[in-house]
Amino acid sequence: MDFSSLLKDLRTKKGVSIKKLATEIDLNYTYISKLENAKARPSLKVINKFSHYFNYNSDELAIAAGKIPEDVEKILKSNPKETIKYLRSKFGGIKSK
Repeated sequence: MDFSSLLKDLRTKKGVSIKKLATEIDLNYTYISKLENAKARPSLKVINKFSHYFNYNSDELAIAAGKIPEDVEKILKSNPKETIKYLRSKFGGIKSK
């Protein structure tokens, strides 16, 4: 699920309006609307605000927003062949040569 859909889903399941959410996490409601409509991309700081508010894993939110957690990025960069081979063998995909 992409970040915009996930955010909207979390908000509606909690039963909170965009304006109320904005007030509670100190963000502008128009910015949250842009996030929900994929018109803006959140920073890690904003992702962490949503993570705490909704009690949702921040790494999963970051990945949904197209951001790779720093520790995972280090693993990928320091072990690219092994990481790709492992991921493809574990989760499917094109076999590496």
